[in-house]
Amino acid sequence: MLRRVPVRAAMPRHRQAAMAGVSLLEMMLVLALVAAIALLAAMAMNGGLEGMRLRSAGKSLAAELRFARTRAIATGVPQQFELDMRTRRWQGPEGRHGELPAALSLRYTGAQQVQSRSDVGVVRFFEDGASTGGRIDVIAKAAVWRIDIGWITGEVRSGPLHGDGA
Repeated sequence: MLRRVPVRAAMPRHRQAAMAGVSLLEMMLVLALVAAIALLAAMAMNGGLEGMRLRSAGKSLAAELRFARTRAIATGVPQQFELDMRTRRWQGPEGRHGELPAALSLRYTGAQQVQSRSDVGVVRFFEDGASTGGRIDVIAKAAVWRIDIGWITGEVRSGPLHGDGA
């Protein structure tokens, strides 16, 4: 009668040790390689570093506009948000201000009655939450992040612009 012999039992000991598993160094190299590939894939799908700058700038501008609206409602005093398209600087209530990265450009559409200059966009929020309304496009090469400010409700909505919406 034939007897089954396990494969490992038939191998010499030095071969068994080599097949026992992977070293910690090999495992770390594989994990680093997988992480690098995942990072490159995420950057390629999201527009890379410029896409991250665009999203960050768009979201921070929208947050500042929402803050201005909230201050107008909370204090009962109209608040103003100014955006200089030439220098990419903004100024909001309570001395809040900032500047967008040089790689980005801006386009503003809004009520001309509240604008002090043609290259400065102004959105005024009133104590009831309403606003003068407007639209801000933050542009990085071909990508656009759009911020819409409703004039009746003052609601601030933002997100990437898909397709030809210019």
